[in-house]
Amino acid sequence: MSIRIIADVNQPSATIEIPLDKPLPDYDLDQLEQPTPRDVDFILVSQGFRDLVDDARGVLMDLLVHPPFQAGSPENAKLDFTHSKPPALELVQLTGAICPGDDEVYRPGLWIVLSDPHAKTKTAMPAATQDRIHCIAGELVKRLQLE
Repeated sequence: MSIRIIADVNQPSATIEIPLDKPLPDYDLDQLEQPTPRDVDFILVSQGFRDLVDDARGVLMDLLVHPPFQAGSPENAKLDFTHSKPPALELVQLTGAICPGDDEVYRPGLWIVLSDPHAKTKTAMPAATQDRIHCIAGELVKRLQLE
């Protein structure tokens, strides 16, 4: 699974691209590799893919409220009884994507944009927040069984 996460340079936001590498029979998504982007469009509008996006939205909203444990994060460095946690990220966009693959093959994927509504505008996202996004994306893939 090749998850691409790209943090915006002058905005407190990041884009996550998750190409679907294996068939997902629970969503009736069996033939994922397509020769042209137009062929992927038919998958993106299918009921199975819409169900996947709906499930991804539910899991992602839970992960944004309750981020996965990060071993090296400052929030987990000591026992904290104040229930303080990092500020919640905001889901800006969740939709289907046409992901180019190897050898002129295209496949469907998930396109997610997250932002930090508490950060200063026109500033890059802090490294700790980027690390949290990596953990959230990894946990999303795991919970949806996309790997």
